[in-house]
Amino acid sequence: MSLNEPADPITLQSDPLWSSLAGYFCHAASQYPDNDVLIFDDHRHSYQSLDAASTTIAKALAASGVKKGDHVGILMANCPLYFECLLGITKLGAVAVLVNARYKPAELAYIIENADLTLLITHDLISEYANFGDLIDQALTLRETPLLRQCILQGNSRKGFVDWQAFLDQGKQVGNYEIEASLHSIEADDPCIMMYTSGTTADPKGCPMHQSMLVRNGQNMNRSRFFLDENDRFWAPLPMFHMASILPFLCCVDAGAGMISMTYVDAGDSLAIMERERATIAFPSFPTVMQALLDHPDFPSRDLSSIRRLNNVAPPDVLAKFQEAMPQAVQTGAYGLTEAGGVIAFNHPNESLETRLRTCGQPMPGLEAKIVNPDSFETLPAGERGEIWLRGYSVFNGYYKAPEKNQESFADGWFRTGDLCAIEDSGQIQFHGRIKDMLKVGGENVAALEIESFLSKHPAVKMPQVIGVPDNRLLEVACAYIELNEGMSATAEEIIDFCQGKIASFKIPRHVRFVTDWPMSTTKIQKYVLREWFLSGD
Repeated sequence: MSLNEPADPITLQSDPLWSSLAGYFCHAASQYPDNDVLIFDDHRHSYQSLDAASTTIAKALAASGVKKGDHVGILMANCPLYFECLLGITKLGAVAVLVNARYKPAELAYIIENADLTLLITHDLISEYANFGDLIDQALTLRETPLLRQCILQGNSRKGFVDWQAFLDQGKQVGNYEIEASLHSIEADDPCIMMYTSGTTADPKGCPMHQSMLVRNGQNMNRSRFFLDENDRFWAPLPMFHMASILPFLCCVDAGAGMISMTYVDAGDSLAIMERERATIAFPSFPTVMQALLDHPDFPSRDLSSIRRLNNVAPPDVLAKFQEAMPQAVQTGAYGLTEAGGVIAFNHPNESLETRLRTCGQPMPGLEAKIVNPDSFETLPAGERGEIWLRGYSVFNGYYKAPEKNQESFADGWFRTGDLCAIEDSGQIQFHGRIKDMLKVGGENVAALEIESFLSKHPAVKMPQVIGVPDNRLLEVACAYIELNEGMSATAEEIIDFCQGKIASFKIPRHVRFVTDWPMSTTKIQKYVLREWFLSGD
């Protein structure tokens, strides 16, 4: 099944600034100078103040020798400075490399080298993740990083780091005209930001995203799915090194709206700020975040009646629970991946509840999707499961410094996602899991997501995750790792009995393990770690 959307009705303005992320923001700043664009508990940025702050950083970077095409890393917890730096970097036509703040020294060392960082900007906020100064010092002992000229530290002075005020002071010699000239030199296909995927391998892959894919995705997200105006307040608390924050920010910029963020995702603080700011959109995205809100003792007493839209990605039964808990909001889902600018499909709010619970919506205008047999590359008919392939404006041009991976990831102009999906006659996408997340039980192909969706129906199960583990007879069987709802209990035998007679025998987990803390990479549960736990006997 192939879904070919009409040409994208959203066309960038003739002004070349509109094809760049920084230019796109500058245009919004001229339209909505006094509107709040970034809202924290202790700080607010208007469009005008964020524009000015990012220009100050752009000047300092230029004085440090940063030029178009250079790679500059940002290693921070969520804070206003994050977007000041991101926009400052991109105003020069340089590439902002958004570094996962949860990385350990070896992972950070790999990123610094692999991403060809010339500068790395951080702060001394001691977050839940790490002391970033210590982290960088340790990382730099592990690999040669010949391209890295400076590490810049906002906060207290530290040996080996450029002092923040000294960094800003050097920018005073750079004129506004130089920043304007840089802005006008940026082209639509130039790389803008780069993120590293959080896959199952030891070494993540760099995903450069070009300017217009980000701008157009932000515009499409707003104009075809969320329909914001300048009075909207969009709660998007996830890490700023993740597209689940970047894309909402770009959506807000298109309308002159404000994005609510926070340093840490705390359920109680989240409920308080959403009530205080009269949030209209809630974007928890992942069930771990949403469930924490619902489980918090303040949830029943907080006035969240202003929220009209709620976006999560989860199995239908879980989404139904979320919808029931916030009946005034329209629960929608999404399908996407970093390699395609974060999200390629959102549910439309006018779709029926059944459709919104069961599907991820249609591709946004200007994007194409088709379902193919991953072995034969044969295009499959509507409703059949296979690998979803994508092409269009938001698909990236290839992994950074990974020619072999790129060769296997693209076919005839299509990007092979590795995701198991189906497309209905209506064009709605159904997500069924990762192809690599498929189990082969005695010759039967089983999607882990299918088992997880069923297990989520058990009243005691808060979060299930299924992996394949070795079996002498069947080669591979399902193992379920389960987090239970607070105050509830279940045994492995009870979980297995729950499945008997309700799903095919080869789908029933042969092993059940209970957890209270998940191994996480940004927002994803690391299934390869669960597999390592099982094999080690933990």
